[in-house]
Amino acid sequence: MLVHPNPDPIAFSIGPVDIHWYGLMYVVAFAQFLMLGRVRVKQPHIAAQGWKNEDLDDMLFYGMLGVVIGGRLGEVLFYQPAHFLANPIEIFQVWKGGMSFHGGFLGVLIAMALWARKAGRNLLDVYDFIAPMVPLGYAAGRLGNFINHELPGRVADPSLPWAMLWPNPNGVGYLDTLRHPSPIYQMLVDGLLVFLILWPFARKARPRLAVGAMFTLLYGCARFFTEWFRVPDWETTVAGLPITSGQVLSLPMIVAALVMLAWAYSRDGKQPVRV
Repeated sequence: MLVHPNPDPIAFSIGPVDIHWYGLMYVVAFAQFLMLGRVRVKQPHIAAQGWKNEDLDDMLFYGMLGVVIGGRLGEVLFYQPAHFLANPIEIFQVWKGGMSFHGGFLGVLIAMALWARKAGRNLLDVYDFIAPMVPLGYAAGRLGNFINHELPGRVADPSLPWAMLWPNPNGVGYLDTLRHPSPIYQMLVDGLLVFLILWPFARKARPRLAVGAMFTLLYGCARFFTEWFRVPDWETTVAGLPITSGQVLSLPMIVAALVMLAWAYSRDGKQPVRV
């Protein structure tokens, strides 16, 4: 049996300003984007497209806006609309946690579409370029969720070696049943494992949209799996089987990714796409 360390969510303070661990994880996510991006622009097939280090800084600014705005709006609209409607001021308290990946994903897609138009880049080339830099940033966010003891897992078998006593959401003591540490599962599977598969795939030249589609497929499948171990924000039934909120949002990603992969390889990405 493990016990969640339940650290102080505030990493340190600078005068009256509190720096939260959750916010620091976003700094880590954006920093790894720049570092991996500098490796990626040196790959021959990427360099041949004219990508440069200077593109990364500009893209990061747009991407940060997409992640934060899209992620927060996704949390508000997809998961807790009633709560935020009753407490609208909390919408802006992002340092407390509560960011939807699916909302952030849509936000980044929109932000990159705006950047692509500004830079005169093909939108699908932009998606293919950034996709391999996303999973480790996602993993950092899930580590932030764990530190904040968010996203508790379902009840676990006490014989499971990593079954964990999880802090009570009301801030007093721990829950009375052992739980799956679901943020760690999602950090390792949805983040690290997806990266370990996607990065080698993206190191070789692929048809246009293949890399972006592969990321969408891998993440959608991984998230659908890890959702089984997480207490859902809401749950419904499809064909007599329970399906969680995260799985409902992941299914369109899987379907869309399969369609995109079929398009990429059937047409070999040769048709130009206007943005």
